[in-house]
Amino acid sequence: MKLLSAAAILAASVFATACAGTSGRVYVRTGPPPVRAEIVGVAPGPGYVWVPGYYNYSGRDYVWVGGRWDRPPRARARWVPAHWERDGHGYYFVDGHWR
Repeated sequence: MKLLSAAAILAASVFATACAGTSGRVYVRTGPPPVRAEIVGVAPGPGYVWVPGYYNYSGRDYVWVGGRWDRPPRARARWVPAHWERDGHGYYFVDGHWR
């Protein structure tokens, strides 16, 4: 039983190392579907900015996360949308953020 548990832990650590690069990124072999077109309604109030949706990876497949209205944390802040990038290891997610 102990040998089986040790093998499971070893397999999990090898899998985690294979999925995460040295940068801490989690890689996915296949890219996400094309970004969905969203209907952007009226802002809930002055100063709100539309934050577009994106695909998140659930560990098995891509799941759409719908956009939302948000208020910038400071004047002149700009939203950098979440997106997927590709390098030699595969596709990795870059979270959206205020700049």
